[in-house]
Parts: sequence; C-alpha cells; structure tokens
Amino acid sequence: MTQSHSSLADQVRTLIRLSPGGATAPDVVQPSPGTPDWESVALSLFELQYATVPAYRLLCDARGRRPGSVRSWREIPTVPTQAFQELEFTALAPEARIRVFHSSGTTAQRPSRHYHHAESLALYEDSLRPWFAAHLLAPGGSVPTGWRPRCLALTPPPADAPHSSLVHMLEVVIRDFGGSGSVFTGHVGDDGAWELGLDTTLEALESACEAGAPILVLGTAFLFVHLLDALSARERSFRLPAGSRVMETGGYKGRSRSLPRAELHAALRERLGGPDVIPEYGMSELSSQAYESNGLFRFPTWVRIRTVHPETGLDTAEGEPGLLRIHDLANVWSVAALETGDLGRRRGDGFVLLGRAADAEPRGCSRMTL
Repeated sequence: MTQSHSSLADQVRTLIRLSPGGATAPDVVQPSPGTPDWESVALSLFELQYATVPAYRLLCDARGRRPGSVRSWREIPTVPTQAFQELEFTALAPEARIRVFHSSGTTAQRPSRHYHHAESLALYEDSLRPWFAAHLLAPGGSVPTGWRPRCLALTPPPADAPHSSLVHMLEVVIRDFGGSGSVFTGHVGDDGAWELGLDTTLEALESACEAGAPILVLGTAFLFVHLLDALSARERSFRLPAGSRVMETGGYKGRSRSLPRAELHAALRERLGGPDVIPEYGMSELSSQAYESNGLFRFPTWVRIRTVHPETGLDTAEGEPGLLRIHDLANVWSVAALETGDLGRRRGDGFVLLGRAADAEPRGCSRMTL
C-alpha cells in the first residue's frame, strides 16, 4: 500500500533526529526495532513519487523503471537537474504552492523550479538545521548553551530574493541561531543580479570586531571576491574575534574574477584575521546541503551520493571522476533522486567537487535571477 507524503516525511524526520548532530531537539529519538531503514524509505518514496509526480512517471516509464521492478535505491531513476527548467517535478497542486525556489544560472537561462508548500518547507528547515549547526556552530552540532552568534549574510534579504533557496536557508539560520546584530547586507542590482552592500558590510564587520564575540559571515564566492577587492583597494583588513567562521557557497558566473578555491580561502583568512572557511554545496532542487571538512564534501546521513560515467551511467570506482548523483530523502514532495551537472570523485561517504561538466549550464548563487 502506497504511503502518504506526510507519513514518509515523518520517517525522514526520524532519520534526521537519529543522525549525528541531529538530536538537537528536546524529543530525542532513540533507535528502536521500528526505526525506518534508509533504503526502505527511499523505495517507498519512489513508489509514491512515481504515482503523484506526472513528469517523473513519464520519465520512469520511458526508462522502463517502475516501482514493481526496482529493488534497490541505485535502480531508482534520477532526474537531471536541467529537466526542472522545462517540467514541473512536483506532487503539489498549483493552488497549494506557496513558494518556488529557482536555480541560479545565468540570467539568459530559464530557471529550474522547486515548488514548496508549508509542510515541505518545514521539512526543508528540519533538514538544514542540524547539519548547519554541526559544521558552522560547533563540532558535532553541539551548540553552546545560550550562544547565538551574530550572522552577517552578504546576500540580499529575503524580501528581495523570494525565489532563492540560499537566502531562505540564511533566513532560517538567522531566525533560529542568529544573535543580536545579525543582518543581510546585500542588494539586487538593476540587472537582477546580487550585489555586495559594501558600506553596510564594512559597518557590520567593524561592529562585530568591537563586540569581540565570534561571528558567522555567510555568502557566495562572487560576493566574497568583491569584498576582498574592496578591502584591497582601501588597504583595509579586519581581525574577526576568535572562533569566527566563514561559509562560502561558490558561484562566479561572470560577475567577478574567478579565484581557485584555495586562493580565495587564503585571501579571506588574511583579510579577516584567520577565521575558518567552510565551503557549502547545495542547489535549489535539493532540500539538504553538503559541507566540506578535511578536503571532502559530505551530506547528512539521510542523503546518499553516487558518481557515474557521463556516457554509460554506470557507477565509477571510488576516486575516479564521474557525474554526481544525489538521493535526498528530504525531497518528499518533489523527486528524491537527482543527477547534477557537477563532476566529483567519491571517497568513502564524501566527495571531492571537481566543477561543472563540460556541457553543463553554468550555475551559482551569485547570478540569481529574481
């Protein structure tokens, strides 16, 4: 019998609470004989999404993959993220959709669309909180009692970027974790692209240094390059309080000069007084994010990854490059199995991000079209 979206969402929440760093709520769930099994949830979710997402059912039928014939999560058909530009991969009726997240490619592209209603947004937020806390607040997601860091988001505020999953994520972070003085400092330019609010950003950095408490600085690579260029031109630097961290989400797309990641991070540490720089990997079509630690990106345990050969679709060996496929169980009302246009090398439960495939459209939050 096909389960409902809400019942599967509850099972995903259980997996989230049982994950490392996920037991941050008072109602900590302990493993029991009835604890959901990841693959069982994945297969049940495939059955439900096949039945309720018409565009996905067409794709599955074209590939000859139906719930009765799929025995493993690896056999579940994946949807290329580019397909979200042309088709609506959602189980939500038009009148139920209260939010749509757009991809952030070049302004000439039609964006991908990931539709949400109140319940799917709630699951999105349940998914992002523990993994963000584990990497940006404290090791293992153990947040010091009463500590709410000042958050400086270099992006536009939510009202100016209503279709950005990144901005919604930062809104949740500031609402649930942020302390006094947390602020969005970016704005939207005349061409619809994001721009750095330099004066507001400098004022916020100065205020944070005077306060002396650790802060979080959150933004895209493009916005950080503009901040670095402005600091260099003014011959300025800051020494952020000890324990401060920077979250960098990638993305240039012609909006600034591009820097190799190591060079960008080294420059940020030099100009900002040595904070840890933690890269984040996410996209509008997902409900979960990966963070880099010790050279590897890792998703939380309710997400699994594969790397496949771009021509054969067969799994590549560990350490060999391949297209990144992501199976995100938090995508309950959309499709859980996605094929990105990104290349990576899988290493254990993590991956090294190599960049976009040669024929993939450029993407990145620095080029958000509103």
